Amino acid sequence: QVQLVESGGGLVQPGESLTLSCVASGSIFGIGTMGWYRQAPGKARELVAAVSSGGSTNYADSVKGRFTISRDSAKKTVYLQMNSLKPEDTAVYYCNARIVTSISKNSDYWGQGTQVTVSS
Repeated sequence: QVQLVESGGGLVQPGESLTLSCVASGSIFGIGTMGWYRQAPGKARELVAAVSSGGSTNYADSVKGRFTISRDSAKKTVYLQMNSLKPEDTAVYYCNARIVTSISKNSDYWGQGTQVTVSS
């Protein structure tokens, strides 16, 4: 059984920073791309940032220059450093990972989500 567990969400004021973490555990043969998505009330879930197993990254235009995604493969962990937070960054943030559980099987897994609220 594979689990992704997020941490680090909370309430901050505009301009402040937060770092989200997501740890993968369970029967893991390997991990491919890891990413962060977010979903604000009444809106569709959207990709925020992703990092491949080789370290290549991509970001939503709305967070470029403010957010940084990184991973520690040895710890099976992905991070999202969020700086200069804005009220429009308020959402539930979800961790996603493509996890290989055997030689012939890989699937997308999701965390339970962590709330980020940016408000004065």
